[in-house]
Amino acid sequence: MTLKAIIFDLDGVITDTAHLHFLAWRSVARQIGITIDEAFNESLKGISRMDSLQRILQHGGKSAAYSDKECLKLAGEKNDLYVRSLAGLTPDSLLPGIREVLRDIRAAQVRIGLASVSLNAPTILDALGIKGAFDFCADASRILCSKPDPEIFLAACQGLNVRPDEAIGVEDAAAGVEAINAAGMMSVGIGNDLHHAGLILPSTRELTWPCLSDFWASRHHPDSNR
Repeated sequence: MTLKAIIFDLDGVITDTAHLHFLAWRSVARQIGITIDEAFNESLKGISRMDSLQRILQHGGKSAAYSDKECLKLAGEKNDLYVRSLAGLTPDSLLPGIREVLRDIRAAQVRIGLASVSLNAPTILDALGIKGAFDFCADASRILCSKPDPEIFLAACQGLNVRPDEAIGVEDAAAGVEAINAAGMMSVGIGNDLHHAGLILPSTRELTWPCLSDFWASRHHPDSNR
Protein backbone atom coordinates (compact mmCIF):
# COMPACT_ATOMS: atom_id res chain seq x y z
CA MET A 1 0.00 0.00 0.00
CA THR A 2 1.29 3.46 -0.92
CA LEU A 3 1.60 6.26 1.62
CA LYS A 4 -0.57 9.07 0.26
CA ALA A 5 -0.73 11.70 3.02
CA ILE A 6 0.90 13.05 6.17
CA ILE A 7 -1.48 14.95 8.47
CA PHE A 8 -0.06 17.24 11.12
CA ASP A 9 -1.35 18.73 14.32
CA LEU A 10 -0.32 22.39 14.70
CA ASP A 11 0.46 23.37 18.29
CA GLY A 12 3.56 21.56 19.50
CA VAL A 13 4.29 20.00 16.10
CA ILE A 14 4.53 22.84 13.57
CA THR A 15 5.15 25.61 16.11
CA ASP A 16 4.98 25.78 19.88
CA THR A 17 2.12 28.01 20.98
CA ALA A 18 1.40 25.96 24.13
CA HIS A 19 3.03 28.60 26.33
CA LEU A 20 0.94 31.35 24.71
CA HIS A 21 -2.21 29.32 25.43
CA PHE A 22 -1.07 28.88 29.02
CA LEU A 23 -0.46 32.59 29.59
CA ALA A 24 -3.91 33.45 28.20
CA TRP A 25 -5.71 30.76 30.22
CA ARG A 26 -3.79 31.67 33.39
CA SER A 27 -4.88 35.29 33.04
CA VAL A 28 -8.56 34.36 32.60
CA ALA A 29 -8.41 31.79 35.41
CA ARG A 30 -6.96 34.38 37.80
CA GLN A 31 -9.92 36.67 37.12
CA ILE A 32 -12.26 34.01 38.51
CA GLY A 33 -10.07 32.95 41.40
CA ILE A 34 -8.53 29.79 39.91
CA THR A 35 -4.80 29.11 39.82
CA ILE A 36 -3.31 26.91 37.11
CA ASP A 37 0.32 26.05 36.42
CA GLU A 38 2.17 24.76 33.36
CA ALA A 39 1.86 21.16 34.57
CA PHE A 40 -1.95 21.51 34.53
CA ASN A 41 -1.71 23.17 31.11
CA GLU A 42 -0.31 19.88 29.76
CA SER A 43 -3.78 18.37 30.26
CA LEU A 44 -5.24 21.00 27.90
CA LYS A 45 -3.04 20.05 24.94
CA GLY A 46 -5.11 19.08 21.92
CA ILE A 47 -8.37 19.98 23.68
CA SER A 48 -10.85 22.51 22.28
CA ARG A 49 -11.31 25.93 23.83
CA MET A 50 -14.62 25.20 25.55
CA ASP A 51 -13.45 21.80 26.78
CA SER A 52 -10.33 23.46 28.16
CA LEU A 53 -12.44 26.00 30.04
CA GLN A 54 -14.56 23.22 31.54
CA ARG A 55 -11.41 21.45 32.76
CA ILE A 56 -10.19 24.69 34.34
CA LEU A 57 -13.54 25.28 36.07
CA GLN A 58 -13.56 21.70 37.34
CA HIS A 59 -9.97 22.11 38.56
CA GLY A 60 -11.05 25.17 40.54
CA GLY A 61 -14.20 23.55 41.91
CA LYS A 62 -16.44 25.89 39.92
CA SER A 63 -17.97 23.58 37.31
CA ALA A 64 -21.52 24.81 37.96
CA ALA A 65 -20.69 28.43 38.78
CA TYR A 66 -21.05 29.89 35.29
CA SER A 67 -23.84 29.89 32.71
CA ASP A 68 -23.26 28.92 29.09
CA LYS A 69 -23.28 32.61 28.16
CA GLU A 70 -20.70 33.42 30.85
CA CYS A 71 -18.53 30.51 29.71
CA LEU A 72 -18.61 31.81 26.14
CA LYS A 73 -17.54 35.24 27.43
CA LEU A 74 -14.62 33.75 29.39
CA ALA A 75 -13.52 31.67 26.41
CA GLY A 76 -13.75 34.76 24.20
CA GLU A 77 -11.55 36.74 26.61
CA LYS A 78 -8.97 33.95 26.52
CA ASN A 79 -9.00 33.90 22.73
CA ASP A 80 -8.58 37.67 22.51
CA LEU A 81 -5.49 37.47 24.72
CA TYR A 82 -4.12 34.55 22.73
CA VAL A 83 -4.72 36.14 19.31
CA ARG A 84 -2.91 39.30 20.43
CA SER A 85 0.07 37.18 21.47
CA LEU A 86 0.19 35.56 18.00
CA ALA A 87 1.42 38.86 16.57
CA GLY A 88 4.87 37.82 17.78
CA LEU A 89 4.99 34.71 15.56
CA THR A 90 7.26 34.77 12.49
CA PRO A 91 8.68 32.17 10.09
CA ASP A 92 11.48 31.78 12.66
CA SER A 93 8.85 30.38 15.07
CA LEU A 94 8.70 27.07 13.19
CA LEU A 95 9.94 24.17 15.30
CA PRO A 96 13.29 22.63 14.28
CA GLY A 97 13.16 20.50 11.13
CA ILE A 98 9.58 21.37 10.16
CA ARG A 99 10.40 23.52 7.13
CA GLU A 100 12.64 20.76 5.78
CA VAL A 101 10.22 17.88 6.36
CA LEU A 102 7.35 19.78 4.70
CA ARG A 103 9.60 20.46 1.70
CA ASP A 104 10.72 16.83 1.44
CA ILE A 105 7.18 15.42 1.78
CA ARG A 106 6.10 17.72 -1.04
CA ALA A 107 9.06 16.57 -3.17
CA ALA A 108 7.98 12.94 -2.59
CA GLN A 109 4.54 13.86 -3.99
CA VAL A 110 2.77 12.91 -0.77
CA ARG A 111 -0.14 15.13 0.26
CA ILE A 112 0.06 17.29 3.38
CA GLY A 113 -2.86 18.02 5.70
CA LEU A 114 -3.53 19.87 8.95
CA ALA A 115 -5.80 18.58 11.72
CA SER A 116 -5.79 21.25 14.41
CA VAL A 117 -8.68 22.08 16.72
CA SER A 118 -7.35 25.65 16.88
CA LEU A 119 -9.80 28.11 15.35
CA ASN A 120 -6.77 30.38 14.85
CA ALA A 121 -4.91 27.90 12.62
CA PRO A 122 -5.18 30.01 9.42
CA THR A 123 -3.81 33.06 11.25
CA ILE A 124 -0.92 31.02 12.67
CA LEU A 125 -0.03 29.46 9.30
CA ASP A 126 -0.02 32.93 7.71
CA ALA A 127 2.28 34.28 10.42
CA LEU A 128 4.63 31.32 9.97
CA GLY A 129 4.65 31.80 6.20
CA ILE A 130 3.69 28.18 5.42
CA LYS A 131 0.00 28.32 4.51
CA GLY A 132 0.83 27.19 0.98
CA ALA A 133 2.59 24.06 2.27
CA PHE A 134 -0.73 22.36 3.07
CA ASP A 135 -3.01 20.74 0.53
CA PHE A 136 -5.95 20.76 2.96
CA CYS A 137 -6.61 22.13 6.44
CA ALA A 138 -9.58 20.69 8.34
CA ASP A 139 -11.97 23.44 9.44
CA ALA A 140 -12.03 23.35 13.25
CA SER A 141 -15.25 25.39 13.32
CA ARG A 142 -17.11 22.48 11.69
CA ILE A 143 -15.82 19.82 14.10
CA LEU A 144 -18.42 18.66 16.62
CA CYS A 145 -16.24 16.31 18.71
CA SER A 146 -12.82 17.32 19.99
CA LYS A 147 -9.82 15.00 20.22
CA PRO A 148 -9.49 12.15 21.29
CA ASP A 149 -12.48 11.71 18.96
CA PRO A 150 -11.07 11.02 15.46
CA GLU A 151 -13.46 13.42 13.69
CA ILE A 152 -10.90 16.07 12.73
CA PHE A 153 -8.42 13.53 11.35
CA LEU A 154 -11.17 11.82 9.38
CA ALA A 155 -12.21 15.23 8.02
CA ALA A 156 -8.60 15.89 6.96
CA CYS A 157 -8.43 12.51 5.19
CA GLN A 158 -11.70 13.25 3.40
CA GLY A 159 -10.46 16.69 2.34
CA LEU A 160 -7.26 15.15 0.99
CA ASN A 161 -9.26 12.39 -0.74
CA VAL A 162 -7.30 9.59 0.97
CA ARG A 163 -8.38 6.69 3.16
CA PRO A 164 -7.20 6.77 6.80
CA ASP A 165 -5.13 3.63 6.24
CA GLU A 166 -3.22 5.50 3.52
CA ALA A 167 -2.07 8.23 5.91
CA ILE A 168 0.23 8.99 8.85
CA GLY A 169 -0.81 11.44 11.58
CA VAL A 170 1.69 13.46 13.64
CA GLU A 171 0.80 14.69 17.15
CA ASP A 172 2.41 15.87 20.38
CA ALA A 173 -0.57 15.29 22.70
CA ALA A 174 -1.98 12.06 24.11
CA ALA A 175 -5.52 12.98 23.03
CA GLY A 176 -4.26 13.63 19.51
CA VAL A 177 -2.45 10.30 19.24
CA GLU A 178 -5.62 8.56 20.46
CA ALA A 179 -7.56 10.39 17.74
CA ILE A 180 -5.11 9.28 15.03
CA ASN A 181 -5.26 5.67 16.21
CA ALA A 182 -9.07 5.76 16.41
CA ALA A 183 -9.20 7.08 12.84
CA GLY A 184 -7.31 4.01 11.63
CA MET A 185 -4.18 5.92 10.67
CA MET A 186 -0.56 5.23 11.61
CA SER A 187 0.53 7.52 14.44
CA VAL A 188 3.72 9.42 15.17
CA GLY A 189 4.08 11.00 18.61
CA ILE A 190 6.45 13.90 19.29
CA GLY A 191 7.46 13.49 22.94
CA ASN A 192 8.78 10.61 24.99
CA ASP A 193 5.60 9.96 27.01
CA LEU A 194 3.29 9.08 24.09
CA HIS A 195 3.60 5.33 24.51
CA HIS A 196 0.49 4.50 22.46
CA ALA A 197 1.96 6.07 19.29
CA GLY A 198 3.18 3.74 16.57
CA LEU A 199 6.43 5.71 16.39
CA ILE A 200 7.76 7.94 19.17
CA LEU A 201 10.25 10.71 18.40
CA PRO A 202 11.83 12.88 21.12
CA SER A 203 11.48 16.10 19.09
CA THR A 204 10.66 17.49 15.66
CA ARG A 205 14.38 17.36 14.81
CA GLU A 206 13.97 13.62 14.24
CA LEU A 207 10.81 14.09 12.15
CA THR A 208 12.32 13.65 8.68
CA TRP A 209 10.94 12.28 5.43
CA PRO A 210 13.29 9.24 5.53
CA CYS A 211 12.09 8.53 9.08
CA LEU A 212 8.43 8.71 8.05
CA SER A 213 9.02 6.70 4.91
CA ASP A 214 10.88 3.97 6.83
CA PHE A 215 8.11 3.87 9.46
CA TRP A 216 5.51 3.34 6.75
CA ALA A 217 7.60 0.69 5.01
CA SER A 218 8.18 -1.19 8.28
CA ARG A 219 4.41 -1.66 8.70
CA HIS A 220 3.70 -2.52 5.07
CA HIS A 221 6.61 -4.81 4.25
CA PRO A 222 5.48 -8.27 3.09
CA ASP A 223 7.25 -9.78 6.11
CA SER A 224 5.60 -7.50 8.66
CA ASN A 225 2.69 -8.58 10.86
CA ARG A 226 0.39 -5.83 9.69
